[in-house]
Amino acid sequence: MVVMPRESDPLVVGGIIGDVLDPFSRSVSLRIGYTSREVTNGCELKPSHVVNQPRIEIGGNDNRAFYTLVMVDPDAPSPRQEIVSYESPRPTVGIHRYIFVLFRQVSRQAVYAPGWRQNFNTRDFAELYTLGLPVAAVYFNCQRETLSGGRRR
Repeated sequence: MVVMPRESDPLVVGGIIGDVLDPFSRSVSLRIGYTSREVTNGCELKPSHVVNQPRIEIGGNDNRAFYTLVMVDPDAPSPRQEIVSYESPRPTVGIHRYIFVLFRQVSRQAVYAPGWRQNFNTRDFAELYTLGLPVAAVYFNCQRETLSGGRRR
């Protein structure tokens, strides 16, 4: 179990703890990787680098454990066995935080996709399925890419 001082925890510094999640102790390793690089808390990734579904590695020594992984953009629309297909980030204005939150299920259970993606609330989702606090989380920042080269005449 990893416990970091709150003032140096990147999830606190990035506003993830507080805005999206309640404080928790990480007890499982979670690695998320896109073709271009591995996600580390607070790293900057371009939308063009996260078009394809990421590779996901969940650590731990209990092969009988079941998990629920949620990907959320708490900054939308301005400053989501697979249940819902991966939707690549498409930030509109400003910097968006994209958060992968991992919950360990108490026992194997079916988790259903919400009928909506807008205004998704991670705490409400966890409460609905009795998931408790997360066991891991990692996030990256992403903002709309600007066209380069300027205007053609």
